[in-house]
Amino acid sequence: MAEFTHFNEHGRAKMVDISDKKETARRAVACSSIQMSKEVYENITELKNKKGDVLAVAQVAGIMGAKQTANVIPMCHPIPITGVDLTFRWEKKENKQHELHIEAEVKTKGSTGVEMEALTAASITALTVYDMCKAVDKGMVIGPTYLLEKSGGKSGDFKREKELSEK
Repeated sequence: MAEFTHFNEHGRAKMVDISDKKETARRAVACSSIQMSKEVYENITELKNKKGDVLAVAQVAGIMGAKQTANVIPMCHPIPITGVDLTFRWEKKENKQHELHIEAEVKTKGSTGVEMEALTAASITALTVYDMCKAVDKGMVIGPTYLLEKSGGKSGDFKREKELSEK
């Protein structure tokens, strides 16, 4: 079993020392989703939301979130992100709900991974959709949010066998 690396010999929090780690190309993809009513879905897809183009704003917010991860997650290293891309996919649910699937891909070349940046991007994107649409439906549900895959670094590659929404 892997040991926790964010504690010093006194059991207190510390930022992991990555100064001896090899720089490699690293990539992570995280997913989230938000379920909403048909009315919210139509407001988004027909560009009728009074606050503007929801997906355009959410996409920019997700990118900004990835870039700010070290400022909101205490033990994350500030890293030079080389790319962030967010994609959206709609799914109609049986209960007349619509679900927006969000996929955030983050890349860097460095000494630590970008899993937290990808997870933050996906989360902030979903939260922004909620914020822009809550006047119409406060019952929207966010999640699950999870790491889909990562590559690069000492721990090697990880790929979830299937998306959680497919279970």
